[in-house]
Order: sequence, then structure tokens, then C-alpha cells
Amino acid sequence: MFRNPRFLFYALIYFAEGAILSYFTALNAIYLLGFDLSLSQIGLVGAIALIPFVLKIFLVMLSDRVNLFQRGHRKPYIIIGLLTQAVCLFIVPAIHPGEQFWLFALLAFLLMTGQALYDTCTDGLALDSTAPEEEGTVQGIMVGGRALGVVVISAAIGLVAQNASWSLAFYALGVLSLIPLPMALTLQEAPRAPEKRFVWSAFSAFTNPAIIALGILGALYSLITNAANQLVNPFLQAEFNINISTAGLFTTVWGIGVILGGLSGGRLVDRIGQQRAVLLALAVATLSITGLALIFSPAVAWLLVAVFGLAFGYFETVYFAVSMRATDPRIAASMFAILMAVANLGTGIGLALSGSLADAVGFRNTFFIIAALNILALPLLAVIFKRKVVEIEPV
Repeated sequence: MFRNPRFLFYALIYFAEGAILSYFTALNAIYLLGFDLSLSQIGLVGAIALIPFVLKIFLVMLSDRVNLFQRGHRKPYIIIGLLTQAVCLFIVPAIHPGEQFWLFALLAFLLMTGQALYDTCTDGLALDSTAPEEEGTVQGIMVGGRALGVVVISAAIGLVAQNASWSLAFYALGVLSLIPLPMALTLQEAPRAPEKRFVWSAFSAFTNPAIIALGILGALYSLITNAANQLVNPFLQAEFNINISTAGLFTTVWGIGVILGGLSGGRLVDRIGQQRAVLLALAVATLSITGLALIFSPAVAWLLVAVFGLAFGYFETVYFAVSMRATDPRIAASMFAILMAVANLGTGIGLALSGSLADAVGFRNTFFIIAALNILALPLLAVIFKRKVVEIEPV
């Protein structure tokens, strides 16, 4: 798995990213409630922290265009991003969110700007240097590493905060942010060939029907998987009256499934080819989400939630790998970031849609509806692969 040292770097950097994501998704609200902030203020902090992931398209365009300090198009940006994230985490304990709300919000923005910078430039590094036959493996490592960070750190940091202090928890996250730094410092980037230099005209690729279809597929897959994922714990709580601790364990089981789906799926997509891998992803997603609707006992739930996690990680890995192959090398990171932004738009739509549907027709019927949406992807595949935007033969 890590025969290439760069693969280990990808795993470490996405583990660090997952660690921070685990804090913002699971613990940030709890931390801020301790300072008597309102839920509206907490939501505002979350919204401000997400802004860099909207702006990261511009960050990656800078990376594509500018060889910073003549040290590379990726390496210096990754180092700056990691250091920015770590420094912000070390500063957090010195700020009182209740008394210095806007300073805390600014720090959250800067922290996530650091993360968006190293995230998108690591994607760019992978796009620049990964052989076509290893794209699935690389994306599996990235998806699995991030999920592992979420699973492990959400539990560990919670225990540190509860049994020691929040300050120690933030310091620990800061140290974790620095783990990939030694490897980042030793990265070697090959000189950019003339045919891979940034040109604005390369953005005409987005007029290609295959690229448009690929973007729509990304929005659709993200809508489906995240819409279903949002409902899992509320559904289990409504049906079986599970407590918060048990809900956390179900999230852990789901996360383990994501790890396995990412790691195994990455190798599988390289083996069977991307078109077959996408078809398999659609089938597995349909069956696993349908399975969620058929949970009638807590015992069965553990297995089916894990299977859904595996489908989630596998589908994500497959889409990322297909998107890697589709990018124009002259704007590789920019193009990949735009495709991911479109997928994130699908996530937002899916979260709103699933909540409304669950209120209207109940959880089980909503899972059936979400599963059925996978059929909408089939005409998109005909456009994506017929026009050969990617290489579809097994390797």
C-alpha cells in the first residue's frame, strides 16, 4: 500500500485533515456551548469556517500558476497550509469565544484557510505525479486516511477534553497537524513541462459534454450519499431510542466502513477499470441505502450501517479517481477543485432534500427514494465514457 513514500504522505496529510474535521463536526458546538454562546453564534462560526472551502478554487489557481519562491507549485503551499493550521490550533486556548467572539471566528477562518490550502495543493500534487494505473489507489488512501482521522480523533480528543482539558486537546490537534510536515519538507517536485504550464484557455474543457456530465455525476453521488448519511442516526434514534453514546458508536462503525471502502475500492478501480467501477458503485450504493430502510432491529443495524459506510467510501473514491483522469494537466488542480465544488453543491442540496423528505414521508420511504435516485446516473455514464474523457480499460 505504501510502497511509494508519497502514498504514505497522502495518508498522513489526510489523517491530519480528518482529525480537524472530526473536531468541527463533533466537538466544536460542545466547546462553544461551554462559553454560553447561542446556537446562532455557533452556526455563524461554522459558516465562516466553511468559507475557505468555497474560496479554495482561487487558492488552487494560484498554485497552478505560481511557482512560489521557486520551490514548486505544490510543496510551499502545503507547508504554509500545515503551519497555518497548527499555529491557529496552538492559539485557540488563549481566546475566550464568549468575550472575543469575532477573534475566535477569524481564527476559525484562518485555520480552515490553512486546511483548504494544503488539501487542494495535495490534490494537485497527486494529479501532477500519479500514474494512471495508480489513481484509484491514491484516492482510496486519501479517502481512507481522512475517515481514519475522523474515527480515531473524534473519540480520542473527546476523552482528552473531558478528562484533562480543552487546551490540551487543541495542543494535541496542533501536534497532529505537524506530523506530515517532515515529509512535506522533503518533497521533490519535477519541473513542470511546457505542455503542463497554466493557460486560461484550458478552462474551455468545461464546455466538453463529458466534463459537464462528470460534474453532474459528482453532484448526484454527493447528494445521494450525504442525504442518506444525515438520516442514519436520527432514524435509529426514532426507531430504537438509541442514546447519544450509541449514536457515536454507530458513527464509528460507519467510519470504519468508509475506511475499508476507500482502501479496497481504490485498488479495485485500478483493477477493473473506471467505467465498471462506477457501475459497481451505483449498485452498491443502491443496495446499501435500500438496506438502511429495511433495518428492523438494532442488531441488524450494526451490519447495515457498516455496509453503507463501505459503499460511501467506495463511491467517493471512484468519483475522485475518475475526476483525476478527466483533468487537463495545464489546470489539473483548478479543474479538480471545481469538480469537487460542484460535488459539494450536491451535498448541500442533499442535506436539505433528505430532511424535507423525512418530515413528509418518513425515514424508510426517504431511504427508498434516495436509493432510487442512483438510476439518474446511468445516462450520465453514457456521455462520460462514450466521449472518452477518461481511460476506461482495466489496467
